[in-house]
Amino acid sequence: MIEDSPFVAAAPVLVPMPAERPYTYAVPAGMRVVPGSIVRVPLGPRQVAGIVWDGVVEKVDAKKLRPIEQVFDCPPIDRAMRRFVDWVAQYTLSPPGMVARMLLRAPEAFDPEPWIEGLQRTFAKPDRMTEARTRVLETAEGGLAWTRSGLAHAAGVSSTVVDGLRAQGVFETVMIPPRPVVAAPDPGYAVPTLMPDQSDAAETLRTNVTTGTFGVTLLDGVTGSGKTEVYFEAVAAALDRGKQVLILLPEIALTHAFLERFQERFGAKPAEWHSDLPPRMREKVWRQVAEGGVRVVAGARSALFLPFRELGLIVVDEEHDPAYKQEDRVFYNARDMAVVRGHIGGFPVVLASATPSVESRVNASQGRYSRAVLSARFAEAALPDLKTVDMRRAPPARGGFLSPVLLGHMRQTLERKEQSLLFLNRRGYAPLTLCRVCGHRFGCPVCSAWLVEHRFRGQLVCHHCGHNERRPEACPECGTLDHLVACGPGVERIAEEVVAHFPDARTIVLSSDLMGGVRRLRLELEAIANGEADIVIGTQLVAKGHNFPNMTLVGVVDADLGLANGDPRAAERTFQLLSQVTGRAGRTGKKSLGLLQTFQPDHPVMRAIVSGDAEAFYEREIAERERAGLPPFGRLAGVIVSAATRAEAEGHARGLRRAAPQATDLFVLGPAEAPLSLIGGRHRFRLLIQGERRADMQEFIRTMLAEGPKIRGSVRVQVDIDPQSFL
Repeated sequence: MIEDSPFVAAAPVLVPMPAERPYTYAVPAGMRVVPGSIVRVPLGPRQVAGIVWDGVVEKVDAKKLRPIEQVFDCPPIDRAMRRFVDWVAQYTLSPPGMVARMLLRAPEAFDPEPWIEGLQRTFAKPDRMTEARTRVLETAEGGLAWTRSGLAHAAGVSSTVVDGLRAQGVFETVMIPPRPVVAAPDPGYAVPTLMPDQSDAAETLRTNVTTGTFGVTLLDGVTGSGKTEVYFEAVAAALDRGKQVLILLPEIALTHAFLERFQERFGAKPAEWHSDLPPRMREKVWRQVAEGGVRVVAGARSALFLPFRELGLIVVDEEHDPAYKQEDRVFYNARDMAVVRGHIGGFPVVLASATPSVESRVNASQGRYSRAVLSARFAEAALPDLKTVDMRRAPPARGGFLSPVLLGHMRQTLERKEQSLLFLNRRGYAPLTLCRVCGHRFGCPVCSAWLVEHRFRGQLVCHHCGHNERRPEACPECGTLDHLVACGPGVERIAEEVVAHFPDARTIVLSSDLMGGVRRLRLELEAIANGEADIVIGTQLVAKGHNFPNMTLVGVVDADLGLANGDPRAAERTFQLLSQVTGRAGRTGKKSLGLLQTFQPDHPVMRAIVSGDAEAFYEREIAERERAGLPPFGRLAGVIVSAATRAEAEGHARGLRRAAPQATDLFVLGPAEAPLSLIGGRHRFRLLIQGERRADMQEFIRTMLAEGPKIRGSVRVQVDIDPQSFL
């Protein structure tokens, strides 16, 4: 067994590949390694980075061992993080090497950042003074070291002025340590004045942080109640204790507005971590987190695998959001793994949401989590009035999708010079295109999905595999020209209808797949917040935490959309999404209205939203889950078998079903074709395992996979513990 301090002759190293256990490597004489050391090792013909792991060293002939090539000059991965990697691997039934891979995604950061050449003032004086030289010397007063370009820029002169002073010995060359990616946040920079219920919740969180022990608090507050300001006080308490903080956010597009709010409170921005970050910045953030220089990180779910040196608090904002579930390689829910990370590290975790997940509400009611409630909006701003529009009684005009009731309120909102938001959770122009002559439907050639028309781009796109093609003029089946028709609405089609009704209104479409990417989204969100748009049409992107001060009308174009897919979580997700969307209205105190176009005004979800009685909805939903033995009262796991042919996928899935062990507390449903039975040219079958809460789901699946048919040919098997999607 490797201890934390001694020299060893051999060491187990976890490499970033689908390895079920660490590999043993020889430690050359004179090389020091400890558990957590990041090293470079040979793996086949390649050299890869790995982590020296805990555990017993295999007994292998020393002559057969390949040596560790290099120990990187990098802080070791601490014991808590190593335990977390092992826990995630065991829980998700993923190879530990693939979990470790998420930890090692910034290879250039394993070596220290190089120091920068800089300039520092000496006692020498220049042979003559000019106005430009005077500005340089005044700027450099105080003995601080400057980069050449930084000093020139700060003094407002050209670099040649600085070069001339250096040539005369007025400045000497010194080496400057790497610049921090962000300034240190100041917990006392702009302490807010909180409302009484905010103050009570903040004090609870501060106490938890100060105690420095594990515990989970559900911060449950209506939209606009100031949850962010409350958990910022927990962040301040953690910083006062000398701890690092991780704040998880569900969407990259939210990050910019969040950074501004953080800077207003703490005088400096947190470090960012998400997939849109440039590689060089990712490496800097990774390194400075490991060294303890970065004190607060705001990031997407992958930030959970950053090598924090002194982590003392995790906040999961919008904890209910499905974006926290990763469904690629390692399937995990970042919200649940954040709780595990806090438990292993012995520090508090805060889950914040206006519409908490059923799982979190049950955990709070059963005492596993504490709960802090904010029942009123900040500064006593009123929640919007919510009403359903019965589409059976107030249908839209022929060829349209907006009811006369909604259009009338939009007109009144425009007259008051206020903003309207139309929400439809469908990207593109239309979800289906067909030929009126022969009935041909445009489907994806490699998925069992229809192609979505994107009229702005002139393309038909598959939202599952990314396949795209130009929208033709003629039907490819019968050759008829100009007889292709768009069926159903997407946000682009709603925008077309809005422009027809309100040609003079400034209209913006917000969707994650529009040209310009995240940068454009951020600019448009800023424009909306500044009142530079009259009508906003958006997908679920608009539901996530944005603050639009002048928005007083929210219209949900198709409130029934999420209820029609047979997903066990459909009611919960629809309630959360519609509550979040309508919560964009009236956040600054203006009288506001939310209208839900629906063919099911008496559905429990619609009644709960309109009445504002969230408690009644949660009680009903929790009771139904308990009756059906669904999470959090039971356990679910999905096994997805895919292959190049339908026969291969079905045969392997049936073989797994036959290999399932006998158990009284677990049973297997399926296999059956997945609702999306073909994605990217691969045929898909699903098995669903359901069982009691205390059942050993992982051991059951582990046995089934071990006893089942061996993976051959094009077959792939993915295990999804606690599935969020059933497609």
